[in-house]
Amino acid sequence: MRLFVAINFNDETRSELVKIQRRVKSSAARGRFPDPVNFHLTLAFLGECDTKQLHAAESVLSSMIFAPFELTFERVGRFRRRGGDLWWAGIRLTPELEKIHAELSKGLTSVGFSLDLRPFRPHVTLARQVVDSIVLPNPPIFNETIRSIELMESIRVNGRLKYKPLFSVASH
Repeated sequence: MRLFVAINFNDETRSELVKIQRRVKSSAARGRFPDPVNFHLTLAFLGECDTKQLHAAESVLSSMIFAPFELTFERVGRFRRRGGDLWWAGIRLTPELEKIHAELSKGLTSVGFSLDLRPFRPHVTLARQVVDSIVLPNPPIFNETIRSIELMESIRVNGRLKYKPLFSVASH
């Protein structure tokens, strides 16, 4: 099973992200645009895992203690790629978010997971392989209070990518 740890969003946040995605889509000659139900903030990508690794990840998540915290969506950007750019909605890296990411990463590596070593750049992917998109002005800033973190499985259902929550830990 292909696993990752993520923060999922409420309907209001998804609606705001859809507005931004539509702006990218309307200015693109072509691209791949994820289904908004799949919008999330990846905290750690675990990759292909067996049942033992699934339980290890659940154990790490269950040991996390955090208070509710705010995510602030503040900008739109892109990572330039050959074959088309990846467009994203950027999230402010607050001390609370940075602490959660660091604690999660430390816990997961302590039980044997190999994680990406690149700096954490919190963002939500809005589009991939986008060609000929204009530069978009930043959207109005919006927030969501986060109260849970989830272990997710990436699966295909009728040929479509779907993210299924397997385990959740709530704030205290």
